Amino acid sequence: MCIVRHGLPFNFVEYKWVRELLSYINFDVTHVSRNTLVSSFLKLYGEMKEKLKYAIHKSHFVDNNWKLNSKILAFCKLEPPHTGEDLANKVFEVLTEWEIDRKIFSITLDNASANDRMQELLGEQLRLQNSLLCDGEFLHVRCCAHVLNLIVQDGLKVAEVVLQKTRDSIKYVRASESRKIVFTECIAQVRGIDTKVGLRLDVPTRWNSTYIMLESALRYRRAFASFTIRDRKYKCCPSNEEWKRAEKLCEFFKPFYKMTNLISGTSYPTSNEYFMQVWKIEWLLRETLKCDDPVLQNMAVLMMEKFGKYWSDYNVILSIAMILDPQMKLEALRFYYSKLDASTCDEKINNIKEKMYKLFDEYVSVKSSSSTASSSQQPTVEEDFSIEENQEMDDPYNEYINYVSQNVNVNGKSELDLYLAETLLEPKFFPKLDILSYWRDRQECYPNLCKLACEVLSIPITNVASESTFSIGARVLNKYRASLLPSNVQALILTQNWINGFEDIDEINGDVEKEEEVVLDFTVHDSNV
Repeated sequence: MCIVRHGLPFNFVEYKWVRELLSYINFDVTHVSRNTLVSSFLKLYGEMKEKLKYAIHKSHFVDNNWKLNSKILAFCKLEPPHTGEDLANKVFEVLTEWEIDRKIFSITLDNASANDRMQELLGEQLRLQNSLLCDGEFLHVRCCAHVLNLIVQDGLKVAEVVLQKTRDSIKYVRASESRKIVFTECIAQVRGIDTKVGLRLDVPTRWNSTYIMLESALRYRRAFASFTIRDRKYKCCPSNEEWKRAEKLCEFFKPFYKMTNLISGTSYPTSNEYFMQVWKIEWLLRETLKCDDPVLQNMAVLMMEKFGKYWSDYNVILSIAMILDPQMKLEALRFYYSKLDASTCDEKINNIKEKMYKLFDEYVSVKSSSSTASSSQQPTVEEDFSIEENQEMDDPYNEYINYVSQNVNVNGKSELDLYLAETLLEPKFFPKLDILSYWRDRQECYPNLCKLACEVLSIPITNVASESTFSIGARVLNKYRASLLPSNVQALILTQNWINGFEDIDEINGDVEKEEEVVLDFTVHDSNV
């Protein structure tokens, strides 16, 4: 367990001083070899894999305690070329291995062309199995963080001159120890600069680091001006006008930076929070289009074009997630859509409402059918079913009665009708409401809608979680452990992930399996998937 948790090499148990320490602690200790350790570790990995596989059949992401979870299911080697076909085959292989190929609800991807092709092929395969709700209409979810990065990067092209001068200035100052000393003297000379935040250099492909760079450079603008006088070779200092432009850029991009932090943090929100973040983006861009600054206007135009490409109608399934928030529902969608464009508000609301009813009706129908089939195909002695009762369960008319009894109350209204008719929760609960606890407490009133809420609310809005897995992979497979087999790399990464927070799975109880849809967060990096 220590080897897994701390990323130690397998031959750690063969180190001389480690063995002496263990012998000192317990003179009866039996030392094991690297091969014995690997064998024991793979046995542990296999046991935990079976345990997690069983847990997934009970529930996934939202567990029996109504807590949002995340588990890595695969970290496997994928030889190039990384075509959409290869990716689709590998993902389907993983789904089949984990026996969840008939339980997929959605898949979250970044916008790589190979990923687009992959989800098309994977969708086709899953449709052949008739295992997608609404024929896969809600299968593909784009990574919010990735799309936001693309949108902002388009806007930053307009301000490339001031950004490059800022970048070059920081590089110049940090290029030698003597320049750092002179710049420190300039800071002391001009006074009043808060040096708690140092100069930051950005990674151009990650726009939020560009914002941090710009914000930090603005703190030192007077020091840069003084440095120009002290070092005549320094030629890339932004002008006063360019510094003013940088201030406006920081002010404009600050809300986008906050959004990026929210959706890319280590604590991932339920999907009902997605709609508001997208709406903020569109609102800010529309407001900027009205401003008097031509540079900001041009920036907003470019960003609006990219926004329209990916989020013109937002993602319907995540608008549905907002409706499942009892503080929001359809009233919130109507309010925010009308602020953007009152003339198209009703049309958008009706479209989303229609799709939500379609999803709910099909969900209930599928779950009811699978429940009936499960009951009829797997009778036990304890259930004490008679032959006549089993025949009645196979009767299509009785199946319809079962569906109606689950979906419609005595007044002819469905669970969804009743939920939407309920009064909104008072604003005083906002934003402390635990939405999963809300649905947990309403399982008796809305048994089917609660299950659907679990699946929709657990949709990951970003693949940052899977991206972070590759960072872990780089620490596991480093220059000191470059000879590890791909299967051992996967076992190490997965076991480490499962150990953390795995206690919740131990609490799963009950004899009847609860079939749930699975949402996937997926990305490709180098030679792994």
